Amino acid sequence: MHLITRRTVLKYGSLAAASAVLSSALPRPVMARSLAQHPGLQLYTVGKELMADMPGTLAKVAAIGYRSVESAGMGGKSPTEFRRALDAAGLKCPSSHLFLMPGQSATQYLEGIRTLGSEYVVSSLLLDPSAPVKSVEDYIKYAAALTQDDFRKMAAGLNRLAGQARGLGLKFAYHNHNLEFRQWADGSTAYDTLMSETDPALVRIELDCGWAELGGRSPLDIFKRYQGRIRMLHIKDFVPVARPIVAMNENSSVEWTELGKGHMDYRTILAQAPQAGVERIFVEQEPPYVKYTALEAARVDFEYLRSIG
Repeated sequence: MHLITRRTVLKYGSLAAASAVLSSALPRPVMARSLAQHPGLQLYTVGKELMADMPGTLAKVAAIGYRSVESAGMGGKSPTEFRRALDAAGLKCPSSHLFLMPGQSATQYLEGIRTLGSEYVVSSLLLDPSAPVKSVEDYIKYAAALTQDDFRKMAAGLNRLAGQARGLGLKFAYHNHNLEFRQWADGSTAYDTLMSETDPALVRIELDCGWAELGGRSPLDIFKRYQGRIRMLHIKDFVPVARPIVAMNENSSVEWTELGKGHMDYRTILAQAPQAGVERIFVEQEPPYVKYTALEAARVDFEYLRSIG
């Protein structure tokens, strides 16, 4: 299957054990505040700026106050060049989204992600190699036609990919959009299929709170159902919609906005996140940008999280 998308490890066992004990002893409110006070930025948010000027854009991201980022591809650079730019800006990249180019193997890309110093590698939907997808329109049609059996096969592919990642010392997580919350005849969703058919020891969760909410599934409900499996969150906001949207071709009607300017209740979400297993959060804002530039929006998002933390 092909991919269609997107902390440094403690060296000594005694330190890792001490860290785990300390973390478990911290009250949930303290841990929740820590998540809000130390958000990362998903670099998709500033993708155009990154392609135009990677060193300058990363420096501006760091100047806002972000200390970590999550990659979405390599920004047109080699892993070594990308790592050099991150280091120069003083940024860590604890998580990276897979974004394979034609002819590039998963192993090659996973090795590149290790070069970035990432702990996690993240994937979204996998495409069958024979899928007739050559454009965004093709992809939308393909995704809409996926059956429950297709998602079972996809889960097997995710297990294999996660195994490859583990063999290279990486952890693996699955990132959702809204289409996984389409319901089957039995009332379950494609997301439920993926989660039940993947190995919890191999496939963790990076929950995109905004996409889940758009698809009609509360992040808090997902916390309860998959407690302990969720390791990271994507934090985004949007203006309320009249009904859940699970079809990708309807996404253009959604008004994405800066954190605190939509309707997502991140005070409550982040208060419950530590108990669900969440270790990190990444701000990610969807275009188009109306009132602010991408970097200005990233600053508004950062300041909002610091205000509630």
